Amino acid sequence: MSLSLILSALLLSACAPSHSDRIVVGSKNFTESLILGELMAQQIEAHTHLKVERRFYLAGTYICQQAVLAGRIDVYPEYTGTALSAILKQRVEGDRTEVYQRVKSDYETRLGLTLGPPLGFNNTFAMEIRGDDARRLHLKTLSQAAALAPQWRAGFGYEFMERPDGYAGLAAAYGLHFAVPPRIMDLGLLASALKDRQIDIAAGNATDGLIPTLDLFVLEDDRHYFPPYEAVAVMRQQIVVQHPEAAQALAELGGKISDQEMQQLNYALDGQHRDVKDVAHEFLRRKGLVN
Repeated sequence: MSLSLILSALLLSACAPSHSDRIVVGSKNFTESLILGELMAQQIEAHTHLKVERRFYLAGTYICQQAVLAGRIDVYPEYTGTALSAILKQRVEGDRTEVYQRVKSDYETRLGLTLGPPLGFNNTFAMEIRGDDARRLHLKTLSQAAALAPQWRAGFGYEFMERPDGYAGLAAAYGLHFAVPPRIMDLGLLASALKDRQIDIAAGNATDGLIPTLDLFVLEDDRHYFPPYEAVAVMRQQIVVQHPEAAQALAELGGKISDQEMQQLNYALDGQHRDVKDVAHEFLRRKGLVN
């Protein structure tokens, strides 16, 4: 990240509007981020006297990052691997603990932000194909699939095409070449497009709720291209100082969500079309975090 961008970010943060009586929770524009944002909002509401304003569906990583730096939101769910590569522009390497500590340290020293503890699951990118193709072709790994890629049509989200830990690096690591340039699609359409044979491989997320429902198969990243993507709360340090009770409430979510549980939460919205507030409240109650 350039010096001018860092200085601009710090200036925006310093000039952020004050809202001492409330916390603004944001999210990106996909199901999992929405659920995590709602979990965070309800957790703060249940354990503090603060009002919570929800600003969800804020497009992707870069929009949320600018929003939190400018003080338009105070907290939002992010992933450590995304923060490391897409925001900090650092080399993608290290285990979960190393990546978390690097991101937390740099966010605090360079951006005036901090991280809550990991929520418990790792939502890495998942290269998905149809389950019947995986069984018929005896495919398990991305290395095996690379040989068939010239016959396939790929579908990826816009952010995956642009990110340094996205398509270009993955293609280089595995020698991927597709029949035609990848289709850029909304994240919410990828799974159904794959199932309907509009595309043959998609870049989804490991915790997608529709993976088992649509009989999709996640290819093993056998060359370990993708870093850890642990979900965390990104918070403005100013808010942590002003409202430590909010930071403590969010810290209680640490380690509470497993990979399987996150997939089930996603399925409740994408597969069962339930209301996010009901789904979040039921989960928090099962965990003993709310009444």
